[in-house]
Amino acid sequence: MSHREKSVSVIVVNWNRRELLRACLESLAAQTIADFEVIVVDNGSEDGSADMAEKEFGGAGRLDVQVIRNRENRGFCAANNQGIEAARSPLIALLNNDAEADRGWLASLAGALARWPGAGMAASKILVWGDPGRIDKVGHLIYLDGQNRGRGCGQADNGQFDREEEVLWPDGCAAMYRREMIERIGGFDEDFFAYADDAELGLRARIAGWTCVYVPSAVVRHHLGSTLGRVSPRRLQLIERNRILLVAKLFPWSLVWLSVPFYLARLAGGAAAAVSGEGEAARFPGWKGKLSVATALVKAHLEAIPLLPRMLRKRAEVNRIRHLTPRQVRALLLRYRIPLAEISRQAT
Repeated sequence: MSHREKSVSVIVVNWNRRELLRACLESLAAQTIADFEVIVVDNGSEDGSADMAEKEFGGAGRLDVQVIRNRENRGFCAANNQGIEAARSPLIALLNNDAEADRGWLASLAGALARWPGAGMAASKILVWGDPGRIDKVGHLIYLDGQNRGRGCGQADNGQFDREEEVLWPDGCAAMYRREMIERIGGFDEDFFAYADDAELGLRARIAGWTCVYVPSAVVRHHLGSTLGRVSPRRLQLIERNRILLVAKLFPWSLVWLSVPFYLARLAGGAAAAVSGEGEAARFPGWKGKLSVATALVKAHLEAIPLLPRMLRKRAEVNRIRHLTPRQVRALLLRYRIPLAEISRQAT
């Protein structure tokens, strides 16, 4: 790999998804700009993913690619932090190994950050790979128990999100960050391992005074749920555990206390939606499926409790980078709040 500084470093975290990774790298090789490097962080894959990336893309000279090989699965957060440390560019892009970017993706994100000097983050228009006329995420919204959802999730893409505008934060599936911002606030919180990690980094960045721009011309198509599978109790467990950690670490105290009744309201809304075949719980059919959901929720809380003291210590550290007051953070979360009826019907 060339050691000359590039304009953009693209980090792709991989774990046993060789064919998806190949398609992802093919999409990067077709970008309209050439001044970028790719850093593949492989989390101990056993399917030859790392060798494929090196030989077919690096060795063939199709991409300026560096492969970092971990001996075990270190998770999304730690792997991205490894990639950030290895990167040598002022702009850091993340692309999931199960996502494929349109040719103008990098150019669109970089161009938007040039036009928005106060933005430290840029969000892509993420569409469903198998149904490219349907939206996966166009930025994020949040419910006041700490659970977050993709803005526009599940909607038909009829141009309603074709305006460049501020959003809460980007989805880590396909995002761009200023290195300057990451150096000031720190990288991903590795206690999160995976899921809600982009929400934690994004909210921490907002607290530090950075904004996020949504770029509708930066289009990516995403294979949904290919890491752990969409019907995975462990996936649900991590999502629910990490929303508790997010609240403890970053929510203003006035919303920390309210997160419990909001959580109970979301559980009730989700149960009602499941009766109609909607929402997360509907993916787990029958009484055994519902039992696995309940078990995952209990395990999520049991996993979160030992981590709460550490989150509270980190909460104090966030004050060193704080630009927004707790009242301003509360107003921000209320501004981008997802309604209960909507989050109950959606599934992650």
